[in-house]
Amino acid sequence: MADELEKQNPLSTVIIGYWLPTIRAAIEINRNNVAKAIDLLQAATPYELGYPLPEVEFGGLLYPAYLRGQAYLLLHQGKEATVEFQKFLDHRSLVANCPLGALAHIGLARAYVLQGDTVKARAAYQDFLALWKDADPDIPVLKQAKAEYTKLQ
Repeated sequence: MADELEKQNPLSTVIIGYWLPTIRAAIEINRNNVAKAIDLLQAATPYELGYPLPEVEFGGLLYPAYLRGQAYLLLHQGKEATVEFQKFLDHRSLVANCPLGALAHIGLARAYVLQGDTVKARAAYQDFLALWKDADPDIPVLKQAKAEYTKLQ
């Protein structure tokens, strides 16, 4: 499907420079080709703080940064992952209500754990849990975050 999207939009900077690298990186992460995913996402770096169309939801998406952060976590590179997830906190007005903005707090917490910084990890988990305080307690990502946070205590 990505190849077809590329054929249909060969002159679209947003498709070629933002969405296709993001889509292909997600595929490579699923295939456990994490380093290749990071390489693919380099093409999206100049565009990731923009507002890519088509509009999927309100708020800047930052999907490339999120996927890059996830890839760095899989490679146990906490410092690099921190840089990517921090973009969500640094650009809150751009992120608006994009769900990745909330999930970036968990990514940031995990990145701090990899770096051995439990103080910052606890704070990031607390920020996430505060955002989700009224959420359904059975949501898997919330349950997992609570379990990880409990381990830090």
